[in-house]
Amino acid sequence: MLLFRLEWRKRWEQGKSPLSSASRLGVSGEWRLGVPWLLSVSTLRPCHRVLEKELGGICMFTAMKCRPSVILLHTLFWFSLHDICYSTPSDIECLRLVKLSLKDPENNLFYSWTFDNTSEGSICKFNGVECWHPDENKVLNLRLSNMGLQGQFPSGLENCTSLTGLDLSNNNLSGTIPVNIAKKIPYVTSLDLSFNDFSGQIPVNLSDCTYLNSLKLQHNNLTGQIPGQLSILSRLTEFDVSDNHLSGPIPALQAKLTQSNFANNPGLCGAPLGACAGTSKKINAGVIIGSAIGGVVITIIIVGVVLYFCMRRMPIKKKEKIDIEENKWAKSIKGAKGTKVSMFEKSVSKMKLSDLMKATDDFSKENIIGTGRTGTMYKATLPDGTSLAIKRLQDSQQSENQFVSEMATLGNVRHQNLVSLLGYCVAKKERLLVYKYMPKGTLYDQLHGSGAQGKSMEWPTRLKISIGAAKGLAWLHHSCNPRILHRNISSKCILLDEDYEPKISDFGLARLMNPIDTHLSTFVNGEFGDLGYVAPEYARTLVATPKGDVYSFGVVLLELVTGEKPTQVSKASENFRGSLVDWITFLSNNSLLQDAIDKSVIGKDYDSELLQFMKVACACALSGPKERPTMFEVYQLLRAIGEKYHFTADDDIFLPPLSIDADNLDELIVAK
Repeated sequence: MLLFRLEWRKRWEQGKSPLSSASRLGVSGEWRLGVPWLLSVSTLRPCHRVLEKELGGICMFTAMKCRPSVILLHTLFWFSLHDICYSTPSDIECLRLVKLSLKDPENNLFYSWTFDNTSEGSICKFNGVECWHPDENKVLNLRLSNMGLQGQFPSGLENCTSLTGLDLSNNNLSGTIPVNIAKKIPYVTSLDLSFNDFSGQIPVNLSDCTYLNSLKLQHNNLTGQIPGQLSILSRLTEFDVSDNHLSGPIPALQAKLTQSNFANNPGLCGAPLGACAGTSKKINAGVIIGSAIGGVVITIIIVGVVLYFCMRRMPIKKKEKIDIEENKWAKSIKGAKGTKVSMFEKSVSKMKLSDLMKATDDFSKENIIGTGRTGTMYKATLPDGTSLAIKRLQDSQQSENQFVSEMATLGNVRHQNLVSLLGYCVAKKERLLVYKYMPKGTLYDQLHGSGAQGKSMEWPTRLKISIGAAKGLAWLHHSCNPRILHRNISSKCILLDEDYEPKISDFGLARLMNPIDTHLSTFVNGEFGDLGYVAPEYARTLVATPKGDVYSFGVVLLELVTGEKPTQVSKASENFRGSLVDWITFLSNNSLLQDAIDKSVIGKDYDSELLQFMKVACACALSGPKERPTMFEVYQLLRAIGEKYHFTADDDIFLPPLSIDADNLDELIVAK
């Protein structure tokens, strides 16, 4: 039996058919092993990758009479298959080792990674963990992007035997990529290590990850050549090594790639970059040696002179500040400083890209005031003391003409509760948006900031913010022409001015990031919003709708009334593993909803308003989209709760056009 298992594993690792002894019979494509059992695909669900490869997605063992020896052979095969596909303890051990090998200083990830409960499906509730099935401890994907993680490449991943996706991007990981990475994640189809500090060479062993579709290594400190062995990866469709220190010729990869996939690697050459320098003709050996020695001597003298003057003139502070890796993208557009910034506001003086770079100190890290799924926001201070907010879009997929068309539409969208787009700039492949600066920052910072600002925010202020934000989003859904779905509503995209008047930002940007599609990766990769705010139906329909925005806004309302984060509930019991909506649902089912209200606002004659507000928030966050109110109804309900505060004027009520049915709006409608 042991020999049989070893042979089965060996054939799988070699890419051969573990069922090669089976015979395929009949037009229907059934596979017969001479076994008196009928097994459905659901029975072998955790192993469906293996079976789909063998049977093309149809796995059936039909009953037939057989000899005892054949039955014994199948029994041995089934036990070996069960051993490989149901190794639940190994997946739990995998996550244990990952947690031990990484640091989580901001506690964004590991607060939910507790191993007290090892029952089936327990690890599927961990933050960043996706399972093949919610009731089975088989890890499908690890989505650990933008978690502030520190350390080296995590250990123990070889124990996640069914892992197909690993995303460690946008963290602070360093060290080298393991040379035996293919043994750790042999079945991975998507690997994203971008925007970290990995160094060393790209492992040749990556070529043994034969199922790899996407490989992202950009913005690290990788050196050496791109292994030529990667050209055998026939399934590779996405590959990016930009912003590293790679050199040498680019191998002939299977994927169709552009210059941007290899940008900012001065030593790289070959298609799609410039051709590599050809070999020169043979020269006398003595001439070569003499020239080399002379060149070295002259170089040493020149370098010595240059260093002497530089060390005398360069201030010590400036030497300490030099960071070779900082703002590579900003340095790449210095040649386009003369590019004009297209402005929609006449009150704003005409500017060029050089003015923006000067106002942000060449987009230095010190001027970053926020980061999100759509990009990074910088504070720009003009010579007259005026402050602006400059957003650098991340990975816009549109052409320049499409982008300008979208900007022309969004630039005309004006409302008192929306952050107005003042202008934009296209510099090479970079897209920059100019907004008015909001001094109070985001609602998320006010509620959950390190200074505990949310605890000092009085209830009338929270109610004012909710009414204004609801008004702005309702206007986008019902009265704006063209109507716009936000698709990324969260407390991070609600900005506050000096009077705590809310302004919704990032509306219309989801369309710029990725074209609307219906592929599963659109949902898994976060195209419909941040974690904790995504409507549950999106996993099934993959279509953005107005009621999806309502759900996300409902989570924001719950943040306001409870003071809790959307994915981390501090007041819940220690064994609770769920989101803010899950916690509210649990309390509601047990008639304990009042326990969720922020204690800092209780007992101040607001109790009636708080309960009414909580009911509106719960209605928005219902699991069924048809049961949720429209944004216009949400605005009217909140406005009625805050009527005595006179936050809005009597003539400030707007009605949705009778000819428009907001529920049928199923995608972002701009620049058609």
